[in-house]
Order: sequence, then C-alpha cells, then structure tokens
Amino acid sequence: MSILEDQKPNSKTSLAEIGEFGLIEQIKEGFPIQLDSTLRGIGDDAAIVDYGNEKTVISTDLLIEGVHFSWSYMPIRHLGYKAVVTAISDICAMNAVPKQIMVSMGISNRFTLEAVDELYNGMKYACEKYNLDLIGGDTSSSVQGLVLNMTAIGSAKEDQLAYRSGAQENDLIVVSGDLGAAFLGLQVLEREAQVTKVNPNNQPDLDPYAYLIERQLKPEARVDIIQLLKDLGVQPTSMIDISDGLSAELIHLSKESGFGFTIYEEKIPLDPTVIRTAEEFQINPITCALSGGEEFELLFTINQGDFEKIKANPNLTVIGHVTNKGAENYLITTGSEQMVPLRSQGWGATPETE
Repeated sequence: MSILEDQKPNSKTSLAEIGEFGLIEQIKEGFPIQLDSTLRGIGDDAAIVDYGNEKTVISTDLLIEGVHFSWSYMPIRHLGYKAVVTAISDICAMNAVPKQIMVSMGISNRFTLEAVDELYNGMKYACEKYNLDLIGGDTSSSVQGLVLNMTAIGSAKEDQLAYRSGAQENDLIVVSGDLGAAFLGLQVLEREAQVTKVNPNNQPDLDPYAYLIERQLKPEARVDIIQLLKDLGVQPTSMIDISDGLSAELIHLSKESGFGFTIYEEKIPLDPTVIRTAEEFQINPITCALSGGEEFELLFTINQGDFEKIKANPNLTVIGHVTNKGAENYLITTGSEQMVPLRSQGWGATPETE
C-alpha cells in the first residue's frame, strides 16, 4: 500500500515496523515521474535531470520544529505544502521555473507512519499544483522532533535569469500580490493558541481571518508571475522573494546593486483584512508589510520603458524607484511625505508597533 493512500483513521503504524528503506519505497510509489527533464528520481544514489540549453538553478531551505513552525496551529499536511512552497519560491526569485524538489527529513519516533503520510500528502498536493517531481532526499532519526531540509531545482535560459545585483538608476520597483497578511495570520494563530492553553474548550471564530491564516499556513509560490512576465515581454533587472519582509528585501537589492531605493507608503498593496486586523492588534499595517515576512511574493525592478506593459495588471504594483549610486533607502510617508530611512529588522525579528 502506498504511503499516500487513505488508511484507517484509527490505525497507527510505527516507523520502526517498515524501516527506513520501506519508508523510502512507499514515498517513491506516491511520486511517479511527470517531467521529461527528470531522467532518474527516487531509488538510486543520485537523481539525474537534463535541461538541455537551460541553466540549472538550485536552492535549499531548512524548517525546524519549534523554530519555523509550531504544532499548536500548524496541521502537518499544511506543513508539507508550505515546505515545498518555501523551497521553490527561491527558484522563482531568480526568474526561473522550479522543476524538481528533494526532501531530507530528520524525524523522531513519536511520529507514526500516518503522520508522515499526511506530511507527504501535503507535498504531493504542492507537486501536482506546481508541476514538480520529487526526486529524492534522505531520512534520519531525530531527537529534536521534526526537521525538514528542502532542495529545489529549476531552470531558465541564461538571458532570462534575474539576480539581486542587477538594478539600475531610475528602474521601477515592483511587487506582486499584497503584503502583511502572513504576519497577521501568525498573530491570530498564536493568540488563539494561547487562549486554548487557558481554556481547552475554546472554539475560536476564525472566519473573519481566513485570508490571513491561509497566507500563513498555505502560502503560494508565485510561479505564475514568472510566466506572466514572459508573456508580457518584461525582463526584470533584479529580483528577490519576500521571505523576511519588504524592508529587508529592498535593502538586499540595494546593497547588491549599489543603488538607493525609494518606495511610497501609499503604493504598498494591502488587503482590507490586513488593515482591519492590524488595527485590532494595534499595529501599523505598513509595519506588517515592511517587516512581517513569509509572504513569498516577488519583489523586482524593471526598466521604466516596460511600465506600459505592466501598468494595468492587477497582480503587479509599482511601489517606488531606484535612485542614485550609493544613496540611502527611504519610505516616503503618506500625507506628510516624510523620508523615513528603511531599516532591516533582520532574520527572525518581530515588527515594531510604532
């Protein structure tokens, strides 16, 4: 029976019963090869892929229980899905298309086969949605709960790749989607988890926060934006994905290119739910966008001549422009039009509320 097939709700199978090789074999059965570029997947000493005249792009991400996710609000199937999205978003950030993933897992003996089944079901759903092949990885025991290491592999033609360093003076700064929702989704989930600790019978009404919670637990990689830019005939001059907050990512692009970046508060795209919930938590919604992170939206720069190609597209918003060589990075506030220096709060930081 495949690990991805439905099993009896009350059945609990110890991983020791099937062993490491049995587990690998069952995972292999659930992930048949879909792409012509995958020559060899799970089951050999290494995977083999062939992209012909395209360049190979590889990235890796680590997810650790208690650091990157909490079981108090993260369903294990959602974790599998999010793990894939987290990995392939870095491929998209190079203006490349993700093709394959590899999964290495450290797992303790408190997990059952059925729990692993749910984890890989989430990954399988993501692979089907984004047309990916899972082609291998590694498994190990763990004394720290669950640890996932995700490797994503993709490709692009050399002249289509976008690096962090390519921005030029007077380029336009563009962002996909809207920002701040993932951070606020986390705030809602953590608040309800604390309430449930005090009152285990708590039945929270999460419907008003559905969009925010989905952005936190089931984010999407913007593979569609890569295809959209191709269809529009737009080549980004630089690109990055927003995993650590808009401010931090802008500073990365500025540092790598050597140019200053200026953005406008009024241009930053915010969903109405973000504005309403930020007020509830007494947080400036712009702060959520600047410092929240885990958006997996794409931030990129384009030549001004490409503005006409993107200006009417609802998926893309111009939020500012690239300034002079060696200049600082600023946010121009709404109304007062003050120039506020952009600051990166760094990895793992929580947005300030001022």
